Amino acid sequence: MAIQRRTFLITSLATLAAPAVVGAARAQGAWPQRGRTLKMIVPWPPGAANDALGRLIAERMQQKFGLSAVTENRVGGAGLVGTRAVVQADPDGYTLLASAFNTAVMPLVLKSAADFNPETDLEVLGRTAVAPLVCVMSASLPQKTLPEVIAAAKAEPAKWNFAISSNGSAGHLATIDFLRRAGITIQMVPYRGTQPALQDIMGGNVQLLIDPSFALLPAALDGTRVRALGIATKERSVLAPNVPTMAEAGMPGFEFQSWYGIWAPKNLPAPIADQISALIRETMAEPEVVQRLRTTLIEPVSEPREATRAFIRSEIVRATELLKLVNFQPS
Repeated sequence: MAIQRRTFLITSLATLAAPAVVGAARAQGAWPQRGRTLKMIVPWPPGAANDALGRLIAERMQQKFGLSAVTENRVGGAGLVGTRAVVQADPDGYTLLASAFNTAVMPLVLKSAADFNPETDLEVLGRTAVAPLVCVMSASLPQKTLPEVIAAAKAEPAKWNFAISSNGSAGHLATIDFLRRAGITIQMVPYRGTQPALQDIMGGNVQLLIDPSFALLPAALDGTRVRALGIATKERSVLAPNVPTMAEAGMPGFEFQSWYGIWAPKNLPAPIADQISALIRETMAEPEVVQRLRTTLIEPVSEPREATRAFIRSEIVRATELLKLVNFQPS
């Protein structure tokens, strides 16, 4: 069902991105120039949320600015290959990056990213969306509630493991905070993506997992092999009204989300950055985009660049503090 949810997300956004009436190409000028091609680089495989959101923004730019738009998936190095391609590109407004939370914390988790500073080597243009995290467990276990899980893990920590979809992911940091708040120490098992981790949860090979709700809730709502303990939001999701918030479940203040955004090479001229940023805000505020995204458990974001910069700074500070708690060493 998680795969079905991902497919629905891609289909929904593809429908929204399909060019209806493409705006007339701009006359020769500073930006955009007639005949130029916009390249949206996604540093992750096709099919993920950042891929779908990047394609949506690329198509909207094609429609509004009369550009030809292509999306390239440059995978490798835990997102660093595609990210570096944008860092090294000309700051002319024709090469952009569509990525996620991981971009902001790369230097904290990857040795190969030690010389990369996401706040100074890239120009953030805006966030596009957020996806709240949800905590799930294997339904084969007898525990039904968060307090029962914490009590069992404290009593026999060797029998409990936390799956991690990838080091440096929002779920990884949320897991560290979960264990800190719960006062327990259990092993964290890293995977290469959410789906392998979820499969092991379903099979009972690992016990707990925190990751974006759009990837986990469909399986949890089925209830046969995965049980949702709580969603890391202030309020319950209208699409999963029976899943309590983590505060309601017994962990007040536990709020986490993954998020997605668009970046450009540093030194992008301010007028170009302002135009693209405005388009991102307009797109993510469109009623049809809002409605479609919410049906996939993703919340669109429409905010000024200054707010995005401040948000990313706070995310880096929190990530640094959490990784220090467990003495995490970049690999």
